[in-house]
Amino acid sequence: MGGTSLNFYIAKQLPVLPPEIYESSCPWLRHGVLRILDWLIPHILKLTFTAYDLCDFAKDNGYRGPPFYWNEDRRFLLRSELDAAFFHLYGIERYDVEYIMDTFPIVRRKDEAEYGEYDTKRVILEIYDEMAAAKDGTQINADRTQINTDKEVKGKDQRKSAKE
Repeated sequence: MGGTSLNFYIAKQLPVLPPEIYESSCPWLRHGVLRILDWLIPHILKLTFTAYDLCDFAKDNGYRGPPFYWNEDRRFLLRSELDAAFFHLYGIERYDVEYIMDTFPIVRRKDEAEYGEYDTKRVILEIYDEMAAAKDGTQINADRTQINTDKEVKGKDQRKSAKE
């Protein structure tokens, strides 16, 4: 069977952050008290560990609690924080983030139909700006999703009803 190998020159072209990036301090948190990896893992676990059949996965990542509740508003904020964080980690400037977000016409169309604005882009840019300000020394709401799993997060549903 041919074509089953990954050549080094192809691997070098993939947009993968070097492993040492994940070991560095998290620039958008006060005093860089966490490594980037320590900030990412809880966010990823909150998105992926939503059923008991993934307990071993959660334990492998240092989490011993119950699965996280599936909460669409909370998941939206987690994904937005991860998007903003990776834009920063890849060194993507704000104007480029705006352009990239505009390349998702289906998301834009659905957001505008449901919320009257491109909500996903707005929230990601807000978080991106907060992280940029924190990197420059201004304290931010560094983790909008640090809540108990049984409580609601102010999210899309509340924003929608606030506009009506």
